[in-house]
Amino acid sequence: MNTNKIVVGLAGMPGAGKSLVVETARALGYAVVVMGDVVREETQLRGLPLTPENVGKVMLELREKGGPSVIAEKCIPKVEQQKSSKVIVDGIRSLSEVEAFKAHFSKFSLIAVHASPEARFHRLFSRRRSDDPDGWEVFHERDMRELSVGLGSAIAMAEYIIVNENKKEETIVKVKETLRMIEEKWMK
Repeated sequence: MNTNKIVVGLAGMPGAGKSLVVETARALGYAVVVMGDVVREETQLRGLPLTPENVGKVMLELREKGGPSVIAEKCIPKVEQQKSSKVIVDGIRSLSEVEAFKAHFSKFSLIAVHASPEARFHRLFSRRRSDDPDGWEVFHERDMRELSVGLGSAIAMAEYIIVNENKKEETIVKVKETLRMIEEKWMK
């Protein structure tokens, strides 16, 4: 078990504001590991375009073959390799992943970021990343896929919840306060 690093897992539905949490954490000296990068890399290795359908299919196949914590297990070495003593892991999708990180890092905390479906859809639609939905139906399908692997349970069990419905500046203040509380908890 690694007892040196403070590791913060981050869960949230697509478009909830995980990127804003990550940007804020990075500005506070956190290294960043993005779980979705593992899935996107695997999708590209298979020669598939990065569409919502392909990335979702690969995510489900990885979990089916490697178990519900496979992506977390692939991220643990990436967390260990970070030079910073504080790391945020973006993209927790299940309690199995939470347990994998907790078993490996004694100073692990879980944050969830929440926003309404309407706010999330508008953010994703305007972001226009290759795996973002281009319509409500694709958005809903992605939500259902994310929930099917246990994301709702991870969000429900988070130690800290940040609601991201207001101005960006207000959310940044909440993120900074939450990270300060986590650091104080583990520095005791």
